[in-house]
Amino acid sequence: MRVALFVTCVTDTLYPGTGRATVALLERLGVEVDFPAEQSCCGQPQFNTGYRREAEPLVRRHAEAFRGYDHVVTPSGSCAAMVRENHPRIAARSEDAALERAVAEVAPRTYELSEFLVDVLGVTDVGAHYPHTVTYHPTCHGLRTLGLGDRPRRLLERVRGLELVELPGAAECCGFGGTFAVKNAAVSAAMGADKARDIEGTGAEAVCAVDNSCLMHIGGILARRGSTVRPVHLAEILAATDSTHNADGPGHDGRRTR
Repeated sequence: MRVALFVTCVTDTLYPGTGRATVALLERLGVEVDFPAEQSCCGQPQFNTGYRREAEPLVRRHAEAFRGYDHVVTPSGSCAAMVRENHPRIAARSEDAALERAVAEVAPRTYELSEFLVDVLGVTDVGAHYPHTVTYHPTCHGLRTLGLGDRPRRLLERVRGLELVELPGAAECCGFGGTFAVKNAAVSAAMGADKARDIEGTGAEAVCAVDNSCLMHIGGILARRGSTVRPVHLAEILAATDSTHNADGPGHDGRRTR
């Protein structure tokens, strides 16, 4: 089985620990992971802002970089949704039959991490140990576009030492929305503040999600509020074991928190 990691721009640039955690987790489960160096942005910022034609070269590059793999795994619900849902639309409107064929090969084989673990590998207990109280925020693309359902929760529930607490209003958007946060900053911040209050109300030590972009938004608001709650990606929790656990507390991207 040939598996490639699609690390995404946000993870590669700001949270590389999530990419490392994804590889460590998959290799622990016996999966050999390749990293195509030709990969770049999936084109989501351009597409979401209305620049479809500007996104087309990125779609072409993505399809070329990941063709030939049995599965493409990404620690991002929003980028997985972009590849699966919008790359075929962009390719269809390009009037380029070769691009359509290339996208048709790659898009259906692209999985968000929890999908790959549960649906392809058939596992929910990945041998993780994370002794903290955690609440889970289901991000919009994962919840509404990919239909991840309870997959992330099923994985979290099997982590030794982890206490999973319910998040009130979990299905409500955190307000990030990519370029929405730039164009509608006041609304985005207000939505994020509501989400942060709900997260703090759970008493959890950490908030978990499948998208670093949403965790970045939520984490920034929590930090400005002086909150002790820390954002942490699902991959980082699932990659944690007795030997790798950071005793100083949960922290995004493996950074220590005191």
